[in-house]
Amino acid sequence: MLFLTVPYAEKDEAKALGARWNPTRRRWYVPDGVATEPFARWTGQGAAAGTAAAGPARSDGYTGKTVVGTNYLLLEHDCNPFEPCARCGEQLAGSAWLKARQQLAVLVSSL
Repeated sequence: MLFLTVPYAEKDEAKALGARWNPTRRRWYVPDGVATEPFARWTGQGAAAGTAAAGPARSDGYTGKTVVGTNYLLLEHDCNPFEPCARCGEQLAGSAWLKARQQLAVLVSSL
Protein backbone atom coordinates (compact mmCIF):
# COMPACT_ATOMS: atom_id res chain seq x y z
CA MET A 1 0.00 0.00 0.00
CA LEU A 2 1.50 3.33 -1.13
CA PHE A 3 0.05 6.49 0.44
CA LEU A 4 -0.41 9.57 -1.74
CA THR A 5 -0.62 13.29 -1.16
CA VAL A 6 -3.53 14.23 -3.41
CA PRO A 7 -4.97 17.76 -3.37
CA TYR A 8 -8.74 17.82 -3.04
CA ALA A 9 -9.13 19.28 -6.55
CA GLU A 10 -7.36 16.22 -8.01
CA LYS A 11 -9.10 13.50 -6.00
CA ASP A 12 -11.39 12.43 -8.86
CA GLU A 13 -8.42 12.00 -11.18
CA ALA A 14 -6.57 9.86 -8.62
CA LYS A 15 -9.71 7.78 -8.06
CA ALA A 16 -10.11 7.25 -11.81
CA LEU A 17 -6.55 5.91 -11.95
CA GLY A 18 -7.36 3.36 -9.24
CA ALA A 19 -6.49 5.12 -5.98
CA ARG A 20 -8.55 4.29 -2.92
CA TRP A 21 -9.46 6.38 0.14
CA ASN A 22 -8.31 5.25 3.60
CA PRO A 23 -10.81 6.74 6.10
CA THR A 24 -8.65 5.89 9.11
CA ARG A 25 -5.59 7.76 7.87
CA ARG A 26 -7.67 10.18 5.79
CA ARG A 27 -5.35 9.74 2.81
CA TRP A 28 -5.50 8.32 -0.67
CA TYR A 29 -3.43 5.20 -1.39
CA VAL A 30 -2.51 2.86 -4.21
CA PRO A 31 -3.70 -0.67 -3.44
CA ASP A 32 -1.33 -3.60 -3.77
CA GLY A 33 -1.15 -4.95 -7.32
CA VAL A 34 -1.85 -1.59 -9.00
CA ALA A 35 0.94 0.07 -11.01
CA THR A 36 2.33 3.11 -9.17
CA GLU A 37 3.77 4.97 -12.20
CA PRO A 38 0.56 6.96 -12.93
CA PHE A 39 0.62 8.26 -9.33
CA ALA A 40 4.20 9.63 -9.42
CA ARG A 41 3.17 13.28 -9.06
CA TRP A 42 1.40 12.50 -5.77
CA THR A 43 4.16 10.30 -4.32
CA GLY A 44 7.20 12.52 -4.80
CA GLN A 45 8.70 10.05 -7.31
CA GLY A 46 9.47 10.61 -10.97
CA ALA A 47 10.24 13.69 -13.07
CA ALA A 48 6.96 15.45 -12.32
CA ALA A 49 7.79 15.44 -8.61
CA GLY A 50 10.72 17.86 -8.86
CA THR A 51 8.56 20.80 -7.86
CA ALA A 52 6.53 18.85 -5.32
CA ALA A 53 9.65 17.73 -3.45
CA ALA A 54 10.75 21.35 -2.95
CA GLY A 55 7.72 22.21 -0.81
CA PRO A 56 6.06 20.46 2.11
CA ALA A 57 4.38 17.18 1.25
CA ARG A 58 1.29 17.99 3.27
CA SER A 59 -0.18 21.10 4.80
CA ASP A 60 -3.02 21.69 7.22
CA GLY A 61 -5.40 24.63 7.27
CA TYR A 62 -5.08 25.01 11.03
CA THR A 63 -1.80 26.60 12.08
CA GLY A 64 -2.20 26.90 15.83
CA LYS A 65 -3.74 30.36 15.78
CA THR A 66 -4.19 32.22 19.06
CA VAL A 67 -7.80 32.34 20.17
CA VAL A 68 -8.70 35.93 20.88
CA GLY A 69 -11.94 36.84 22.62
CA THR A 70 -13.43 40.08 23.88
CA ASN A 71 -11.54 39.81 27.18
CA TYR A 72 -8.20 38.69 25.69
CA LEU A 73 -5.13 40.38 27.12
CA LEU A 74 -1.58 39.70 25.91
CA LEU A 75 0.81 39.36 28.86
CA GLU A 76 4.47 40.27 28.42
CA HIS A 77 5.72 37.08 30.06
CA ASP A 78 4.52 33.54 30.63
CA CYS A 79 2.67 33.50 33.92
CA ASN A 80 -0.62 32.22 35.25
CA PRO A 81 -3.05 35.17 35.29
CA PHE A 82 -5.14 33.40 37.95
CA GLU A 83 -2.31 33.77 40.47
CA PRO A 84 -0.98 37.12 41.76
CA CYS A 85 2.01 38.37 39.77
CA ALA A 86 3.91 41.62 40.37
CA ARG A 87 4.94 41.96 36.71
CA CYS A 88 1.48 41.74 35.16
CA GLY A 89 -0.61 43.03 38.08
CA GLU A 90 -0.55 46.58 36.73
CA GLN A 91 -1.52 45.39 33.25
CA LEU A 92 -4.47 43.37 34.60
CA ALA A 93 -5.68 46.11 36.96
CA GLY A 94 -8.82 47.73 35.56
CA SER A 95 -8.84 45.55 32.45
CA ALA A 96 -11.89 43.85 30.98
CA TRP A 97 -10.20 40.50 31.64
CA LEU A 98 -10.00 41.18 35.38
CA LYS A 99 -13.64 42.28 35.51
CA ALA A 100 -14.73 39.12 33.68
CA ARG A 101 -12.63 37.00 36.08
CA GLN A 102 -14.26 38.68 39.09
CA GLN A 103 -17.74 38.01 37.64
CA LEU A 104 -16.81 34.39 37.08
CA ALA A 105 -15.55 34.10 40.67
CA VAL A 106 -18.90 35.35 41.95
CA LEU A 107 -20.75 32.80 39.82
CA VAL A 108 -18.52 29.94 40.94
CA SER A 109 -18.80 30.86 44.62
CA SER A 110 -22.60 30.83 44.41
CA LEU A 111 -22.65 27.18 43.29
